[in-house]
Amino acid sequence: MDKLLVVDDDLGIQKQLKWSFSGYEVVFAEDRESAIAQLRRHEPKVVTLDLGLPPDPANASEGLKTLEEIISLAPQTKVIVVTGNNDRDNALKAVSLGAYDFYQKPIDSDTIKVIVQRAMNLFNLEEENRQLAVSTPALGKIIGNSEAIQKASRMAEKIARTDISTLLLGESGTGKEVFARSIHDHSSRRNKPFIAINCASIPENLLESELFGYERGAFTGANKTTKGKIECAQGGTLFLDEIGDMPIGLQAKMLRFLQERVIERIGGRQEIPVDIRVICATHRNLSDMASQELFREDLFFRVSEIVINIPPLRDRDNDIILLARSFLTDYNKEYNQNIKGFTEDAIQAMLHHPWKGNIRELQNKLKSAIILAEGSMITPDDLGLFVTEEMQQRKPTKLNLREVREEAESAAIRRAWHLAEHNLSKTAELLGVTRPTLYSLIDKYQLQDLKASHDA
Repeated sequence: MDKLLVVDDDLGIQKQLKWSFSGYEVVFAEDRESAIAQLRRHEPKVVTLDLGLPPDPANASEGLKTLEEIISLAPQTKVIVVTGNNDRDNALKAVSLGAYDFYQKPIDSDTIKVIVQRAMNLFNLEEENRQLAVSTPALGKIIGNSEAIQKASRMAEKIARTDISTLLLGESGTGKEVFARSIHDHSSRRNKPFIAINCASIPENLLESELFGYERGAFTGANKTTKGKIECAQGGTLFLDEIGDMPIGLQAKMLRFLQERVIERIGGRQEIPVDIRVICATHRNLSDMASQELFREDLFFRVSEIVINIPPLRDRDNDIILLARSFLTDYNKEYNQNIKGFTEDAIQAMLHHPWKGNIRELQNKLKSAIILAEGSMITPDDLGLFVTEEMQQRKPTKLNLREVREEAESAAIRRAWHLAEHNLSKTAELLGVTRPTLYSLIDKYQLQDLKASHDA
């Protein structure tokens, strides 16, 4: 049920509004101090605030101070200020300070119900949009709100509409192929093939035939004419991953293809025109390699018309948690699990882990954690990560008593359950509660794995 906070020292108005808003959970406050306490405790979506509050109900100063505190503590909350019939100036001032709307006395129940309902609807819509902004990929499957990843995503989105050659730079595991696929999926070539080849994973003597194909009889074992990856990408996109590992001898043939847009199969004499877009990626510094003559400088300039730097995971702030939650949803479905989320310690451990393997390392740890986790929440132990004393000190202190109590009770239940060797009757006895009360708490804190383990 949506919560509404009514701040008014007039008991008659409180009673009137309580009956008017029977469809909401209504809580009351009569001054600034109690209003802030109720705001922290109940986190209402909408507040109706009488500007004439004690100790100076004849003026709006106390009400305006209360408004400023509410907006500072809960900027998403919609505040409807209630003023005297001749106090329009203070009402407008309140709106300029951030109030959602104002209403002038005398109170008409039907009218204020409409205003409150509209404010509730707006809060819910904005909350839904905020959730979508967090969970919706910025470009295709690119997830993240950090400045670094958003900058890279904006660049990718702009160049997707063109055929300009693009070089993706980033450490291994940062998602270079995801970027390449997203660029392809948002281009005019989206309905044509996306062909990827890793230049580092194919032996040097096979890479040329993989790329350019070969004619029958071109070499021992060439029993039929075979198209290469370049031809297979006709009309679409060719993604050359780890191009920095391409043999120097093959680079000349690749340069000719990029300049002329024609290829010749191994053992062939016919020039084959090819219309494709080329996206390259590497974790190496091609500029340094070119200066050391380890990579052709002319090829470097040809493949790097646009360069996108993809940041390592450790430089992406809270994107780590966004990615973890997205992968959690995917892997729950893939492995038929029902893990609810991450403990606070697990979140801190993920935020402070160096992630040398980047997103690939995060995916691997989450897969094993989801399969091996014993509880409904993933812990640092499940992830194979450690919580240091420094991390504990950095954890934000919760001031909301309800949250503190719920976290403490949940932790106590789980500790007792382990001490009781997963026996719920003994767990209830250790906690000093009845078995039905324990079952109620397990449901309240979504600790169903305790019951499932016991039933098994």
